Amino acid sequence: MESSKTEEITQKGKGLAFLFHKDRLVLMEDGPSLRLPLVGELPAPEQGRWFANHQHLDCFVSPLPKVFPLPETTRLLSLRQLFGQVDDPLYILAGRAVQILNWDLGHQYCGGCATPMEEKKGEIAKICPSCSAISYPRLSPAVIMTVERGNEILLGRSPHFPKEMYSTLAGFVEPGETLEQAVKREVKEEVNVHVEDVRYFGSQPWPFPHSLMVGFNAKYAGGDIILDPTEIEDARWFPRDALPKLPSRISIARRLIDNFLARTQPD
Repeated sequence: MESSKTEEITQKGKGLAFLFHKDRLVLMEDGPSLRLPLVGELPAPEQGRWFANHQHLDCFVSPLPKVFPLPETTRLLSLRQLFGQVDDPLYILAGRAVQILNWDLGHQYCGGCATPMEEKKGEIAKICPSCSAISYPRLSPAVIMTVERGNEILLGRSPHFPKEMYSTLAGFVEPGETLEQAVKREVKEEVNVHVEDVRYFGSQPWPFPHSLMVGFNAKYAGGDIILDPTEIEDARWFPRDALPKLPSRISIARRLIDNFLARTQPD
């Protein structure tokens, strides 16, 4: 979003509307660029749920009604399509918005006693007026890691990946284990390789659908590649100068691979 447009919106004192049709966000064409609509700019029936503040603007999220005519100046983009179309803070907010919306729509009733849930004051949560059970937006931690052997990196591909693309290994954290234990377990389960020297790299919220990706670097400690065919279609050691098609820079997977390349530059 252009700074001049942001200043104009701020002066009007209106909030930003994150309106979703399933997993696609409504955006307004503003010349050659795209921007979020203001609250009330589109005749949506409700303001929506407040979930954040951006540059002194309140942010609200809501679903589009099933029958809702959108002006010709609007576009619907999935979060993957949205990457690079708006600045990073707004992209992160859009990911947060869709996760909160999906949680909101999927937790209308208490999972313990089926009583309609009520809003919990002071935080983004719901509380059951009957049994006092509290529901927060779901977050699923997952580890994602490089496995390195000198100037080689272990990359794998899942059957749902684009053709010829390989990426870093990843998997969800199980109850009762540390993140480092999850790294070792996932690599062993998926490709039968042992790793050591597991070191934290960074993290990324990943709204597909509600994950927190926690990145690590790990070193090869032994074992030959044996695939788990239920999760991995192929896995190989790739030299740094002969890498396959890689994932988009939208993901922490690419950041991990780029970091490996930067650290293993030949003298």
